[in-house]
Amino acid sequence: MFNTILILSPHTDDGELGCGGSIAKFVERESDIHYVAFSYAGKDILKKEMEESMKIIGIPSSNTRILEFRTRYFSECRQEILDELIQLRDEIKPEMVFIPATVDVHQDHQIITSEALRAFKKTALSILGYEEPWNCFTFNTTLFVDLQESHIRRKIKAVKKYNSQMMRDYMDEEFIIGLARTRGTQIGTKYAEAFEVMRCVLK
Repeated sequence: MFNTILILSPHTDDGELGCGGSIAKFVERESDIHYVAFSYAGKDILKKEMEESMKIIGIPSSNTRILEFRTRYFSECRQEILDELIQLRDEIKPEMVFIPATVDVHQDHQIITSEALRAFKKTALSILGYEEPWNCFTFNTTLFVDLQESHIRRKIKAVKKYNSQMMRDYMDEEFIIGLARTRGTQIGTKYAEAFEVMRCVLK
């Protein structure tokens, strides 16, 4: 249904963690997928790890970019972030945009979500919020993407490229599989990812 897809990742790895299985599925369907990370925390290793992750997940380097906003200080750069988003909107013209959920409590994630809604509110056919449970007290599962085990395995392989972040609980393979199984159970399938619908226009 959606040929041009934009993944907005506040930091390197957020996009893969939030919707990596869905990305793998859309790559199979030959969608034109773009991935933008807004911060790499000033750590060159994270830039390299994201590049390797993108190779695994299947997004070409020509469709990825890493910006240099300071982690946890996005609120001081709201206009600059909005300007970047408007540029992306006009350049890529995405039909579907993935952003952090509105209930995500991370301060940088909140800025990306609020400014993305401003930038894409009249242009994107679909705006979906992805789930990162470690940042969400609740989550409104209003849309599901049915996934195969191969999609989850590709997500896990992509996430594992962030070797510098593997000490974090949510990078654990069992956690990723468990969440995908939980969401799959909700819709009567084995694996899925869930999203919050913020905008959906059917034509």
